[in-house]
Amino acid sequence: MDILALASGYSHMMGGYAGGQAQYARVPFANVGPLKIESDLPDEKVLFLSDIFPTGYMAAENAQILPGDTVAVWGCGPVGQFAVASAFMLGAARVIAIDRLPERLEMARSLGAITVDYSEEDVSVLTALKDLTGGIGPDACIDAVGLEAHSAQLQGTYDKIKVALMMETDRPSVLRQAIQAVRKGGTLSVPGVYGGLLDKVPFGAAFGKGITMKMGQTNMHNYMKPLLERIEKGQIDPSYIISHRITLEQAPEMYEVWRDKKENVTKIVIDPWAEAAS
Repeated sequence: MDILALASGYSHMMGGYAGGQAQYARVPFANVGPLKIESDLPDEKVLFLSDIFPTGYMAAENAQILPGDTVAVWGCGPVGQFAVASAFMLGAARVIAIDRLPERLEMARSLGAITVDYSEEDVSVLTALKDLTGGIGPDACIDAVGLEAHSAQLQGTYDKIKVALMMETDRPSVLRQAIQAVRKGGTLSVPGVYGGLLDKVPFGAAFGKGITMKMGQTNMHNYMKPLLERIEKGQIDPSYIISHRITLEQAPEMYEVWRDKKENVTKIVIDPWAEAAS
């Protein structure tokens, strides 16, 4: 493929292979790992089968969505967007998407989601979710953020200080909110990565509500072929999340664009064979 996305082992804990942002890359276990595309689908439609589309779909599947459910998704980045789309595909009646970046919230709305901007003054995510669910809480909550969560509340400052002092490894503000928000007997799905020790997680609330929690590294082989079939049938075109298409030489500067969330960036695709415009 002209456009390459390769995630071959997330850290040494998950395999230890370096990813590929290059014209050529070593593909371990190439006899069983890659999925051969037999149709004439363009690269961009199938590119995200290598990582984020299955991750978002598994997040929605782990949420145990039933027809008519209300699902809340924290984080409208690429995985969160696919979690929103997948929740609808699995029968959710309403999806509430939570983020702070206008371009991400607009994309979630284009999928049919109700949005909550947690950065707005006097906005409480928990209050908003109660208001939208008649005080019950969402049937399922999806934490598509993970260890680097931001929070405008005091807990955000608390986590930053604890991480800086190496007294905590992760910033679990979204996980805390999701546990507090989900209805009794509901489900919490966690595709967002956590890497170590968490503090002040309201586990008593999780126990008292009797919630189900499902999480973990995505089983890519379990989802690639079924999701390819959905693409081939026209049920979804994953390329809608792409905002930037760049050359390999532009990659260093685009890391800064992504880090600082400039230029309404939602997803960057590198074509290692393209040449920069003169």
